[in-house]
Formats: sequence, C-alpha cells, structure tokens
Amino acid sequence: MAAAARGGRADRAGIERDQRRVAELRAEIDEHDRRYYVDDAPAISDAEYDALIRELRGLEAAHPELVVPESPTQRVSGAPAALFTPVAHRQPMMSLDNAFEVAELLAWGERLERRLGAGPGDAPVDYVCELKIDGLAVSLVYEDGLLVQGATRGDGRVGEDVTANLRTVTAIPKRLPAGAPEVLEVRGEVFMGRAAFDALNDRQGRAGQRLFVNPRNAAAGSLRQKDPSVTASRELSMWCYQLGAVRGGPRFGRHCETLEFLAGLGFPVNPEIELKPNLDEVHAFCRHWEDHRHDLDYEIDGVVVKVDDLARRDELGSTSRAPRWAIAYKFPPEERTTRLLDILVSVGRTGRATPYAQLEPVFVGGANVSQATLHNEDQVRVKDVRVGDVVVVRRAGDVIPEVVGPVLPRDDPDRPPWTFPAVCPCPRRSPLVRPEGEADTRCVDLQCPFQLAGSIEHFASRGAMDIEGLGEQRVRLFLDLGLVHDIGDLYSIDWERVRSLEGFGDTSVANLRAAIEASKARPLANLLVGLNIRHLGPAGAEALAAAMGDLDRIIAASAEEMAAVEGVGPVIAHAVHGWFADPGHRAVVDKLRAAGVNVRGPERADVPQVLAGKAIVVTGTLAGWTRDEAEAAVKARGGKSPGSVSKKTLAVVVGEGPGASKLTRAEELGVPVVDEAAFAALLETGALPG
Repeated sequence: MAAAARGGRADRAGIERDQRRVAELRAEIDEHDRRYYVDDAPAISDAEYDALIRELRGLEAAHPELVVPESPTQRVSGAPAALFTPVAHRQPMMSLDNAFEVAELLAWGERLERRLGAGPGDAPVDYVCELKIDGLAVSLVYEDGLLVQGATRGDGRVGEDVTANLRTVTAIPKRLPAGAPEVLEVRGEVFMGRAAFDALNDRQGRAGQRLFVNPRNAAAGSLRQKDPSVTASRELSMWCYQLGAVRGGPRFGRHCETLEFLAGLGFPVNPEIELKPNLDEVHAFCRHWEDHRHDLDYEIDGVVVKVDDLARRDELGSTSRAPRWAIAYKFPPEERTTRLLDILVSVGRTGRATPYAQLEPVFVGGANVSQATLHNEDQVRVKDVRVGDVVVVRRAGDVIPEVVGPVLPRDDPDRPPWTFPAVCPCPRRSPLVRPEGEADTRCVDLQCPFQLAGSIEHFASRGAMDIEGLGEQRVRLFLDLGLVHDIGDLYSIDWERVRSLEGFGDTSVANLRAAIEASKARPLANLLVGLNIRHLGPAGAEALAAAMGDLDRIIAASAEEMAAVEGVGPVIAHAVHGWFADPGHRAVVDKLRAAGVNVRGPERADVPQVLAGKAIVVTGTLAGWTRDEAEAAVKARGGKSPGSVSKKTLAVVVGEGPGASKLTRAEELGVPVVDEAAFAALLETGALPG
C-alpha cells in the first residue's frame, strides 16, 4: 500500500512537472512567434524553434488532456502587425507539418497512402516536389486581371495589407493577359536573392548601418516598409506555388496543372519543381537539393512535398493548422545561436590580422563549431557584436563558419563595443597597422612568427611547391628549434639534428628529405605562388612565368612591363615588383637559387592557339593524360582549364571516376560532356566533334 501511494505521488509529480513545462513552452513559443513574424527580429534559429515545437508536441501526445485550441501546435504561427491594415484571407493560409529525418518523410507518405488505399493494383500517388523557399508567404488577389490586393500570411486567417509594396516587386504581374479568371488568388513566397542580399548589406555597411542577418529577415523587413520606395530599392522577387480562391476560371484535376496555368499567365513558377511517382524518387529529390542548395541564387531550407491529385487532397483533408496532403522536409540547420565568449585576432602568412569569435560550442551545418570568422574591423563594427552577446552563427556547406550578428535586444545593454588591438598577438608584440583606404589591418613585422610559419606552410602546400609531409606542426617545430628561419632554409636543413628529434625515424626523415628535394623541379609558376606575394595567385603566376620565361627577367621587369602581360594587370604587377624590390626577399630568392630550385619558365609551345579564350573542364582520370598534362595541353593552345563548370565552359571532359557535382552542373547549364577521344579532337581543331 505504501509503495503504491509513493508511486501515485510520483506520477502526480511527473504530470505536474509536464504541465508546468507545457505552459513554459507555449509562452516561449508565443514570444518567438512575435519576434519572428511581427518584429522580423528572431532571437533563436529555425532549428532551435523547431526543437521547442517538437518538445511541446511530445508532451501533448503524452498528455492529450493538456491540448487546447490556442496551443502553438494547433494553430498557424504568426499574427498580423498593427502597422498595416488587416486583411481577411479568402481561404486560410495554413502551415505545414515538418519532417526532419528521411524516416519521418517516408512514414508520412506511407500513412497518407494507407488513408488513400493506394495499395497494389490501385492508382499510385503522384507527388509534386517543390523547393522550400526561405522567404515570406504572401497572397495576391486579382479582379478582372488587375492586382487589387496583396497580403502577408499573418495568422493564416488575417494578414497585413502590403499591396503598395508588392506592386514594386518586378516579378509580380500587375495586370494579367486577356482570358484571366474574374477573381484569382495566388499564393507564393517573396524572397531576396543572395546577390541582392549581399548588395544590400554592402550598402548598409558603407553607410555605417546595421547589417541584415540573413536574406529571409531582409526580405520580410523590406516588404513591411511604410514607404514603398524603400521596398522597391531592395530587389525582392517571388516564386508562386499555389492557386487560391478562383471565380470564373478553368477547373483543374492536378496541382501541376495549376502551376502550368499560373506560369502561362506570367507568374514566376520555380523551374526546379518536379513530379515524382513514388516516395523513393521523392527522397532522391530531397537528397539532391540538400547537396546542391548552394548552387541556387536564393536560400532554401528544405523541400515541400504535396499530393498532386486535387480530389485526393480533398479526401485527405487538414488538421486545424496544416493540410494532411503536404509536408515540409527540412534540411539540417545552417544557422544556430550561441554565446560569444571572446573576440581574438589571428595573423596569417601575409600579415593580415583577422578577428575571430571564440564561441560556446554549437552544432551547426553538420559540425561542432567553437570558432567563427569576423572578417575585419569594419565587419565587427557594423555587425556590432560584443563579448558576451548571444549571436547567430552560420556554417553553410564547406564555408568557414561566421558570426552573422547579435540577437537583439541584448541581455546586458551596457556591454562595451569591441576595439581592435594595437599590437600583434605574437611574442614580438609588433604594431598592427591599417593602411589608409584598406579594410584589413596588418602586422608589419616580417619576422612575426605567425607570418613566418604561415608563409612556410603556404610554400609547402599543394598549390605551390607541394612538399608532402611538411605540415603545420613540423613547420612550427622547425621554427621553434631554429632549424629554419624562412623558406630558403628548407633546402639546407640539418637532417642529423632532425633525426635526433622525437617522432622522426629514418623512414620519416628520408621521406621528408626526398619531398623537399623533389620540390626543386616544380614549375616556375609554382615557385612564384610559393613566394607568398600578395595578390599573386596561380593564374597570375602562370601568366608571368609564360610571358617572362624566367625568374631573373621577372625580377628585372618594371611594374609597367608586368602589367602589360595578359592576366596580370597593375595591382598584381605593383605587388610583385614591390616584393622583389625588398632586400630581404631578394636574399631568400638567392638561397633558393643556390639550392638549385628551378627558376626557368615553361618552354613556349609551338602549337596553334585553337582554344584561345575557351574554357575546358577536366574531371576524372584520363588514360592518355594525367590531370596536370590535360590542363597543360588546354593552356598550351590558349585555353583555360578552371576547376568548376560555368555558362562559359565549352565542354567538360570526362574520364574514369568523374566528379558528380561537375556532371550535374554541366547538365543543368547545357554544357557538352565529352570523352577522351573527343578531347583529343578538341585539342587538334578547337571545335567539338559533330
């Protein structure tokens, strides 16, 4: 009896604890809804918001008696702001349920097909897959072909009248062609493209104004301007995804037919929408765009999957907040919020001092992140991030994590702004200087240990002298022990002393020594890259090496002579000329020359320039050429061999094991894909076969 009583008290305590947590979650979610939908100033990332919703759903599922109609799980998020006139939607603009894992997406589809009785022998379910645009949902209403009303989603039933602002969006038709329905409502997503977003933040930065955190917030804020001319200056666009209320128009049986109809009337319909016959292909579509989301000039955060058959949609119906016939498959988050613990400065191989953030570790973009770049002094000032702030951190694909901005308002409004340090963080404490007219601050001490280590690591890197085995740890060890002082010393290392060091056996010493010796034969262009001359990259180095022929001629040339070389220009020319004018740099070159490092340029190829100005991309392993030989053959004929496919690419040459992303990009852009035999003909004639 006593045990049962204790168990009953524990159960009641657990229920009371869950009740309190449900109340906390609802209040917290309501506050985040207001900040996101009304203020356009979210305090947490989408992923963190989704986690709150999922926790609330789990508690309500465990305690159905706690579910109430006003719960965030039972209604559409958001509310119309008081700044604009309210608009009652002709049909509710509902939310979507989310799937965060493939298993959830497939489970949704299987439940849906069971409801429809779509078993063996029945009509299959076709799905329309649409990119989930990260923007602001709106409704457009046309009467007799004229745009008469535009509204935000609001709470799904009542939105904000932003007609005047939507009229400034060039992608939105203001008048429809003859034959349009008497009344036509169209739903879509207003967004800001990446290029427009970057341009806007560039203008904001130059004006000393706060930067926008992401394109979605920028689009929402731009659409909610009282002055339509401000909206017009923000380069907003739109993709239409749904037909709303219609009077006097044609009848449709499938969603894909409605999209074709809207496109025929001049509405922007996303070209990536695809019809899929089963869930496996839906999954493949989602996986493709999760991998290629950054190929687009606009932000997406998932894929929306819809049943195509409109009659089947009616059969499935909706819950109080979302249709059962659609779901949003959400991609892993690329933005999260965390605490900024400190702002430090790193110094690179060119002396550039870059501020970076030390963060409370956070999982974002598929990795744990504890540091993120802040770019330069101006970016820290414009973003106004301060030590102790809660900040938004973004990591997209393989891009270096960055701090996007602070979450405002601050929990401590008196937190002081960060100031750039006056001295280098290296032991020499050298002065940091920001040259007039430049955005970067630099350490001007050429003996700065950070610069020396960075320059030697760069010299040994694959794009320069390609010295395998000479990485960051070994470079710093050799510097600390005085085995090297600059790149010229690499060729006169005391190997007996190295052999005495812990971790260096006969084999590792022999391998490193052989790698350094082999680097002496690298092409002149590689040496030029390895010298760590500011502004001089691989393309400029190749142009100089080919035009000048050897290092002595480059050293003797004037800046004007170098600037006249195609692919060089005055900025690179003055940087190269100034570098070689420094006596310390010339002493390093003398060491390299004495060690037998190659200083001769390539022999001029006596072949017709049939590929002049043309770009050929090589991917995979060819039987008759190494990758370097194939690229050299293209360049010898006046062509270019970039590492990526673009609209300017003449052809993509494919060998064994090609890069999937290059093939996909070639297909998307309509660039011809050719085999090795066609490549040989291309080198001979400069034209594609057939």
